[in-house]
Amino acid sequence: MNRPMDDTSALARQVIGLLESYIHKLGYSPAVHFELEGCYRFPPCRANQELDFALLNRQLGSLGIDAELVPEYWSHQWEYVSVFNGQTPLKEADNLAFALEKLPYLFAQQGVVQTLITPVVWCGDKGQLALGCSNIFSGEARAVHIPNAVQINISASNGSGENIIAKHGFGEYLQQCFLQTSLACCLLYLPEEDAFERLLLKSRYGLAKELCSPVDISGGHQGSIALYKEYGKHNQDMGVEPLLYDAANQVLLSRKNWQKTARIEHRLGASSKHYNPYLNVVFALVNLVDALEVYNHKGCQAGLKAPPAPVSLPGALNHDKDGFDAVSLFARQQWFSERINAVQLNMQTAKDMADLSVENSGKLGDKLKSSVLAKYQQKTFY
Repeated sequence: MNRPMDDTSALARQVIGLLESYIHKLGYSPAVHFELEGCYRFPPCRANQELDFALLNRQLGSLGIDAELVPEYWSHQWEYVSVFNGQTPLKEADNLAFALEKLPYLFAQQGVVQTLITPVVWCGDKGQLALGCSNIFSGEARAVHIPNAVQINISASNGSGENIIAKHGFGEYLQQCFLQTSLACCLLYLPEEDAFERLLLKSRYGLAKELCSPVDISGGHQGSIALYKEYGKHNQDMGVEPLLYDAANQVLLSRKNWQKTARIEHRLGASSKHYNPYLNVVFALVNLVDALEVYNHKGCQAGLKAPPAPVSLPGALNHDKDGFDAVSLFARQQWFSERINAVQLNMQTAKDMADLSVENSGKLGDKLKSSVLAKYQQKTFY
């Protein structure tokens, strides 16, 4: 997918290649997969028309995008779901970047007049859940502001192809890494003002029953940075594999292989045309590097701390008087750039930089951080 891209994305692609090579040097294969939600609108005269998802998925396949589109919970809401074809994290970022570019054209071919890749679709649906129900609606109707998310799933396998999330405390330690870094780096996955409005939908509009989007940074297997092993977000069994079907295609026999599907799911991202898949893959891989280095020294279980209390996210993208906004937090933190610089130095020292084209690139971590901040700071000061 050799398409024109902005300087930040091009630099981030370079960093992803560096991080992938370093992770392979450590003895592992990283896996990163995206899920992204959005909405669509037909013209009023065709408001009840439905999308032909089968056609859309054939078109994605013909474009070389490892993903499929499925209907989501709310009316006229869709979800982009990564298909597991063994793609590298770089290819996964390419997939989503290409999809963000092409989806409006594919939807328009079916008569859609608006493809909405935004954190919130205001008045996107109508409905009110019946008392005590999580999926049955009452006869009353009210405007529902639909939150749209981007999620990243992260795992790693060893040289034997085994998923190590469930081994020796690695999953818990990787989750801890994300819990520690996600506040200061929230600019990467909350890249516009409406992303912060999305965090307030439950409290500000009384939609707590209807919406399940997270509002803070929390762990466990149901939090916004979830560790999925035996059980998923809704306490469902993970990794259930059908083994035998009856004549009506109903499952007669299955087995539970949760070790295969175990992963960290980072559920804090806001769907946005400004969401940069390359930057977020970098964020995922740098956390993975932190955890793998500890895992290789058998230190994950010893390094675990007591689970932290949920942490509130900022209420603004920029210009908070106390400096508690996404841009200021990212500007102050050093972890993101320093860890990339350290990996670059390690690879240069070991002369493992062949085919990476970064020997004379300066400190890539510093350059990438500066590039991320530049567009926000230009708007602020110029």
